[in-house]
Amino acid sequence: MTQLLHANSLVIDRPKGSTHPRYPQIVYPLDYGYLEDTSSSDGGGIDVWVGSLSTLMNEDEQKTLTGILCTFDTLKRDAEIKLLIECSAEDIQIIRDFHKEMYTLYIPNPAAEHELSN
Repeated sequence: MTQLLHANSLVIDRPKGSTHPRYPQIVYPLDYGYLEDTSSSDGGGIDVWVGSLSTLMNEDEQKTLTGILCTFDTLKRDAEIKLLIECSAEDIQIIRDFHKEMYTLYIPNPAAEHELSN
């Protein structure tokens, strides 16, 4: 997944504080977007959340993959993955709370703790 993150451009189409295009009562607590030139089960690009640590970058200016959030929507009967980039533990909880209507499974990137601490 890290290679995919580094090889594809990140597009933030729902910045922190913006509302959902069809459901204006839903406000995005962090930057949300997708990876360009990728595909997901909903036909769009692979979803990404960018956390509060996004100002910290590696020397090569590549973002660090914190982990993956798998969401399971019982109403739509689908599952998706969302890449979490530069997220703190608090950011991860905020994202999981945002998806509270769904079942979620968080899979941490074991290398992220080392990369984010440097």
